[in-house]
Amino acid sequence: MRIEKDCIGEMFVPDNVLYGIHSLRAKHNFPITDERVDHAIIQSYLQIKKAAALANEKAGTLDKQKSALIISACNQLLFSNDYSAFIVPAIQGGAGTSTNMNVNEVVAQLAMRISAQGGKSATEIKPNDDVNQSQSTNDTYPTAGKMAMLKRLSPLLTSIQKLVDTLSDKAEEYQSAIKVGRTQLQDAVPTTFGKTFSAYASMFKRDLARLKHAEKVLSQVNLGGTAIGTGINATEEYEAVVVPALNQYSHLSLHQAGNLIDATQNSDAFVTISGAMKSLAADLSKFSNDLRLLSSGPQAGLNEIELPKKAAGSSIMPGKVNPIIPEVVNQVAFETIGNDVTVTMAAESGQLELNAFEPIMFKSILTSEQHLARAIDTLVDNCVSGITVNTDYCRDEVEHSSIAATVLSPLLGYEKTTALIKEALATKQSAKEIVKQKELLPDALVDNLFSPEVLTNVSKVKDEQSVAGSTLN
Repeated sequence: MRIEKDCIGEMFVPDNVLYGIHSLRAKHNFPITDERVDHAIIQSYLQIKKAAALANEKAGTLDKQKSALIISACNQLLFSNDYSAFIVPAIQGGAGTSTNMNVNEVVAQLAMRISAQGGKSATEIKPNDDVNQSQSTNDTYPTAGKMAMLKRLSPLLTSIQKLVDTLSDKAEEYQSAIKVGRTQLQDAVPTTFGKTFSAYASMFKRDLARLKHAEKVLSQVNLGGTAIGTGINATEEYEAVVVPALNQYSHLSLHQAGNLIDATQNSDAFVTISGAMKSLAADLSKFSNDLRLLSSGPQAGLNEIELPKKAAGSSIMPGKVNPIIPEVVNQVAFETIGNDVTVTMAAESGQLELNAFEPIMFKSILTSEQHLARAIDTLVDNCVSGITVNTDYCRDEVEHSSIAATVLSPLLGYEKTTALIKEALATKQSAKEIVKQKELLPDALVDNLFSPEVLTNVSKVKDEQSVAGSTLN
């Protein structure tokens, strides 16, 4: 055991661990969850410590040996992918100070061990004076959080694009497959699955655009602002070097915010990305609801599409298969919308020069990013890519439905079409059959009555028929 001191007192810390008294206090103080700080935040923090060491060395405030040891310790932690020394819980008080100190302590302790290799005397590396030099939790913690979000955003954007591409392929595959279009769950007008899938693709393209805007917002960081954005205890040389160095280490395109005071105390950037994900979640849930409705049945439901069969659906009803992939996506959407409420309340509740509630914002946003990306991937791979349309069944539904009136009315007139539809429903014939029997329209037109070309522009068809001398009324 070793004894460590802080402003509160002393604590025994095991000799074999890299963390110190601040980390240990946090573990004892915040027994809310076993979930620790997200690895993406720790990784980003280590990159910040590397950039800060380099910037301080160039500014002449940190000697070259200490800078090299800090950078070496950070590299070893990054390359080992070992996060066992980062013990601070994800939900914590203190505006992220415990996370920052956990990183400072681990890096300092490891740097000293590296310096003592080969039997040499250890170089003293202090968590606060050396590893945290020219920094504050006020600027490093939100920067690490934004970096983590940007890293998680990239796979989410890729997943959404894959969904858009898959839906576009389905739109092309079923561009001529007609179906009943519904409003308020009631039969309305004929449409095609090509248009339906294309509409879904357009919806998710907007989600991509919203998240790409959020990506730009997150790229503005307050690193260099130190305490409350004043830049106190940091040199001009450090401030000029630290963000470019961080970009070099992280391969991100970060920019220092124009107003560091604003960027430190206000959390609207986190509301922006959370809100964009909420919109995505709402769209995913609506889409999943539609898939479940369209595939319902097979005997007593809509049965217009078939989803890939992924698992037996019941322990008591033989042969039942449920839409389990849309169902899991629904649940991720519900979670994301709930996370957005948390982020909104946390951002709104910040006071004066610093928001103390960034830890719960970061946990909520990073969880949503990860779960949404995985949900979309399983939606594409295990559901959307394998959707098939029951084209013959859907066409028969259209032809025997009263929605044929919408297409026939411009050609036959409202009153005549009304009488025809009533007769079709009473005799259980299709409207097309009666039109043919009564020779109300040319057979060629009747045969193509519900083609995409006719559905797109019935008025044009009427004009063409009039020019050809056909009797339409």
